[in-house]
Amino acid sequence: MNYLLKKRIFILAILQLVILILAFVFYHKISLISYINISFYLSAAMLLTALLVYTIHSGFYDVISKSFSLAFSRGPNKRSFDEIPPLSELITFNQRPLVFYGFLTAVFMLIALLIYYI
Repeated sequence: MNYLLKKRIFILAILQLVILILAFVFYHKISLISYINISFYLSAAMLLTALLVYTIHSGFYDVISKSFSLAFSRGPNKRSFDEIPPLSELITFNQRPLVFYGFLTAVFMLIALLIYYI
């Protein structure tokens, strides 16, 4: 097997184990409903974080972050608007793993939801 495939399967297995542990902690039992609820929260958090990082990388927040940095720099540390680096260059976090694992967790949640309603 490819190293990358083994790594992805291992991380996915760890995520499923975390979902089961959280289901047991919050619901004091492991049931299909608790698995569906916790996996929904976890996949939604991963996908929304990936969407936020993607929006930051697109440069949408660059002017806002530069303006706040310019407004809060006072005294000898005052910089010009062109000297302030944009937020899209400061955030170097890759959102693709979050999209991948969030999507797979959502697929597992949908499969569990179909099993529950059938």
